[in-house]
Amino acid sequence: MVPLGHVSGLFGVKGWLRIHSDTEPRANILNYTPWYLQKQGEWVACKVAEGQAHGKGLIVRLDACTDRDSAAKLVGCTIAIRREQLPAAGENEYYWSDLKGLSVIARDGTPLGTVTGLIETGANDVLLVRDTHDAEVRERLIPYLPGQVVLNVELEKGVLTVDWDPEF
Repeated sequence: MVPLGHVSGLFGVKGWLRIHSDTEPRANILNYTPWYLQKQGEWVACKVAEGQAHGKGLIVRLDACTDRDSAAKLVGCTIAIRREQLPAAGENEYYWSDLKGLSVIARDGTPLGTVTGLIETGANDVLLVRDTHDAEVRERLIPYLPGQVVLNVELEKGVLTVDWDPEF
């Protein structure tokens, strides 16, 4: 499952939901069907009946929600789709979800940690790398700059090689 956002609140009394989307652009989340909502640790398929931009956010009505009470049970649920619902990434392109969990090593082979997340900064994306190798937990922010800092991504091996000083 690939998380795309979450149900952030209610909208009105007819079962509409406020949606926080992590897709770019934000409204792209409406292009996927079905959605899978994680409720109590299980994924449940849901069909979007209607959806639209509303202010700076999005609102949707799911087939299963006909009133505010049924919609309220979904607030906080993660929204995801199956990996195969995504279009294929181009050559040397990766979805953020593909990079999370990769082991990060410096060009000299020194392990730097694991990618735990990514941050959009405007100028370039930044990898959040957590190193639990020693007794002390260390977090690094490494710019995602292919060819400059990010030297190689090997999804099959689960490794991302970077030109980064292990002491930084």
